[in-house]
Amino acid sequence: MSAEQAVRRYYALVDAGDVTGVVDCFAPDATYHRPGYDPMVGHAALTDFYGGERVIADGRHELDELVVDGRRVAVHGRFVGTLKDGSAARVGFADFWVLDDSGRAVTRRSFFDTPAV
Repeated sequence: MSAEQAVRRYYALVDAGDVTGVVDCFAPDATYHRPGYDPMVGHAALTDFYGGERVIADGRHELDELVVDGRRVAVHGRFVGTLKDGSAARVGFADFWVLDDSGRAVTRRSFFDTPAV
């Protein structure tokens, strides 16, 4: 599987609510950096996040651009959906992935398009 296919697969699985599939997109010792959270390291932390801590109830990722450089993938797009409190969400994001040789994420960093300054 190419790096682009691996990353696109992640978004399809997360949008489908497949926690096991999503966590399997990460290497066992992967680190996920997400604003507002301590770094999530390893499958147990990722399962806790995707299985309950995540504030998103449902929705979809709309990908505008993927840039691939070997095993590094940059993604720009938006998330459109509903939060667990029932409010609508539409937020731009950028993700930066580093994958291992099997196409599993070693690191992921997310940034969100929200007013900050």
